[in-house]
Amino acid sequence: MPNINQSAANYQCPACGGPLHFVGETGRLQCDYCGSSYAIEEIDSKYGRAGAGAPNEGKASATTSSQTNQEYSNLFEYNCPSCGAQLFCDETTAATSCPYCGNNQVVHKAFSGGKMPQKIIPFKLEKQAAINALKNHYKGKKLLPKVFSEQNHIEEIKGIYVPFWLFDGHVDVQLDMKGTRSTVNYTSKEKIITTGHYNITRGGTVSFEKISVDASKKMDDALMDSIEPFDYDDLRDFTSSYLPGFFAEVYDVSTQECYERARLRAENTAVDVMRNSVGGYETVNVVSKKVRITNDKVTYSFMPVWVLSTKWRDKNYIFAMNGQTGKMVGDLPVDKGKFCKYLFGITAIVAAIVTPLVYFFF
Repeated sequence: MPNINQSAANYQCPACGGPLHFVGETGRLQCDYCGSSYAIEEIDSKYGRAGAGAPNEGKASATTSSQTNQEYSNLFEYNCPSCGAQLFCDETTAATSCPYCGNNQVVHKAFSGGKMPQKIIPFKLEKQAAINALKNHYKGKKLLPKVFSEQNHIEEIKGIYVPFWLFDGHVDVQLDMKGTRSTVNYTSKEKIITTGHYNITRGGTVSFEKISVDASKKMDDALMDSIEPFDYDDLRDFTSSYLPGFFAEVYDVSTQECYERARLRAENTAVDVMRNSVGGYETVNVVSKKVRITNDKVTYSFMPVWVLSTKWRDKNYIFAMNGQTGKMVGDLPVDKGKFCKYLFGITAIVAAIVTPLVYFFF
């Protein structure tokens, strides 16, 4: 059965009642209709930092249709605070918009049960920047089908605040390594190389801050890892006034589930730091290691991500752009004809180089 206690609040312009959206370039909320602009603090004072208790809350309703109950069994049902339309969203949706009237909404229920973020990095880049970044992503890709870039149309583009866990802590690491160092001496008749073999032990503590791991099952982990890093100087205390105009998802992957990914990154980094601190040897190989990781702090944060999707030849292509730095990632199709020509060209060049050498030596 749908949860009938769900409600949402529209963030509306105090001047004309039009929908507000957050503009990253100015750091203010702007009205889509009259163009009025408001500071975060002004909207916080009107709607509250989390949006809780905001005016115009929608009244929840229940449906009696067994078919609807079955279809939306895992969704929340509520009425749009502006136009009264019956809407559904899943339990992780924290910010959305009404498909009928277009008003931007913050869904209060999503933040219950300890799911209110502590920090947020607001969007800096607008939708057009994401579109331009995707076009630039196509450039220089020699194996990209020409038709794809010329006829490709973005089917969907969303600005999403993605939930992340930020891990702080330290790693105690001890490495046992083998190193070699060689000396060269010459006599009147020969060259003598003497190689010394050494046992090396190096240990220490490496601190780490804000190792980020996305906490949403909907988002591709590899894609989210690829758009890093974020500039954490822009971290702000969370308030829902940053959300209007964007989508937002609360976490559905716990810190315990995400910790293993953070642990591996912290361990690998600490081992590399210790390994690279050893100098004066020609070769250094790690024989054994002892690692103890202490997780001191976890911060629950929202990070800005533009997600773009397009379809070509019945296949979906998903791209993601860091909404703060503009870093764009995503897989592209390969023109098989171009690939064969490229491979043939390389083969021909190699053959042209190798054939004279074979003839010369044999």
